[in-house]
Amino acid sequence: MIEGMRHFLPAPRSVEALPGVFPLTPGFGVAGDLAEPVRRALAALGPVIGDGPVSVRRHGAPESSTLTVRADDIEILAGDAAGAFYAAQTLRQLLPHDAFRAVSPLSAYDVPCVRVADAPALSWRGAHLDVSRHFLPKHDVLRMIDLLAMHKLNRLHLHLADDQGWRVESRAYPRLHEIGSHRAQTITSRKGEPESYDATPHGGFYTLDDLREIAAYARQRAVTVVPEIDVPGHASAILAAYPEFGADPSRRHRVLERWGISPAILAPLPKTIDFLATVFDEVLGALGETPFFHIGGDECVLDAWAASTEITAFQRAQHLATPGDLHAWFLRRLADLLAERGSRAVVWDEAFVSGMLRDDTVVMPWRGTNVARRAIAAGHDVVLTPVFPLYFDYAEAASADEPAALGESITVGDVAAFDVAAERVLGAQFQLWSEYIPDARTLDYKAWPRGCAMAEIAWTGRPAAPDFLGRLEHHLGRLDAAGVNYRPLDGPRPWQRSRPHTPGGLDVAAAMRHLDELTLSADSTRPSM
Repeated sequence: MIEGMRHFLPAPRSVEALPGVFPLTPGFGVAGDLAEPVRRALAALGPVIGDGPVSVRRHGAPESSTLTVRADDIEILAGDAAGAFYAAQTLRQLLPHDAFRAVSPLSAYDVPCVRVADAPALSWRGAHLDVSRHFLPKHDVLRMIDLLAMHKLNRLHLHLADDQGWRVESRAYPRLHEIGSHRAQTITSRKGEPESYDATPHGGFYTLDDLREIAAYARQRAVTVVPEIDVPGHASAILAAYPEFGADPSRRHRVLERWGISPAILAPLPKTIDFLATVFDEVLGALGETPFFHIGGDECVLDAWAASTEITAFQRAQHLATPGDLHAWFLRRLADLLAERGSRAVVWDEAFVSGMLRDDTVVMPWRGTNVARRAIAAGHDVVLTPVFPLYFDYAEAASADEPAALGESITVGDVAAFDVAAERVLGAQFQLWSEYIPDARTLDYKAWPRGCAMAEIAWTGRPAAPDFLGRLEHHLGRLDAAGVNYRPLDGPRPWQRSRPHTPGGLDVAAAMRHLDELTLSADSTRPSM
């Protein structure tokens, strides 16, 4: 087989070699009713508007395509704009690595003749980016979108609110971004050490115009933004700005400066629902069409609800037996509000365990396959997000050279071997919780090349084929050309290695014990089906 055809990533459904090569020169034209996504994907090569040797026509199912390179032309048949964009990414992979630079230095390309028929197995192929614990400027988010698009990943789950920061402008409730978007300092000590902090303010937020730009940029690259406002727990930043929405309105809060779970929780009352409805409307207004909206529901400490006479009285008035039932009711009401606005609610698996979800709510089971199976059996669509092997904030090896991480280890091989096939599984996504991701350079290291393995299994719907590692090694040259600070397969480069003490550590053994406890809890508390 011609050299360039052996290195597609993710693997296409079928590849047929044809005789000859097509000479592609800068300034080539792209024409047809789906030409624009192809022009955008190949912009670094210098395509121009108008008739030319590359033709694009609509044909087939959504996200599908057939790319045919002949000696005298290139034809793309695509089911929609996403399919056309992905076909152009496949075409790029037939070219030298320099095709992945922002501006290619090559003057001509000999494209091997080939027919590639392709379509993804899963509709949700995503990445979760936590910008709450460590804020990433807008340009870093846009760059992440480019890298997702390069790998045919199509969901960017933006974690916009947590104890450690609120990250989006609110014109209706401006103290959310004025107060909730920054903290005075960040913890540097590890579990068991004397508590210490860096004394350095940290913060940032996206304006609504920024959010509008991010969503539009993503749509142009076949990526859908999934916003997350995590409620009712993880609410320190919200309550630092608006304590009146807390379970105890007299208590004052501040944006959390350490990691871990906080008891800060919103009151599950009508005024809080009205407040969140207004904020949701602002976010939805900026994003435009938003098919999915994540509302969290995880790691909620309900003690303050049980201690509140007002909340207890409201619980009884709703004929709910326990605070857990009230938690379920609250999330259901928010999901109903989103449904009225054209969005499906997405929740972490704790919300499923509570047992009162809308039928169309999407569940993200992070605590293991048992929860996933139960959510599927209950009739919910599921996006697989298990800690093992899709928490990319975990280290890639059990080595002192690895940068700080919550736990160890999740390797490229672990991701490549993960089986995502099951009925009602929409797809899968990797998680980048950011306690240990303070900047874009660290983000690159944590995300890639494990994200390449994720792209492979989500696109094909099965564990990676035996030739995956060879294709990945070739693909790393494309990441080099794109300027990605990825982790080499044989370990970190000298400048990527861990320093003697990295700020913000958690005790690994304690974290693993906590995970075990959560998994056992998830398996034992869910009512039998």
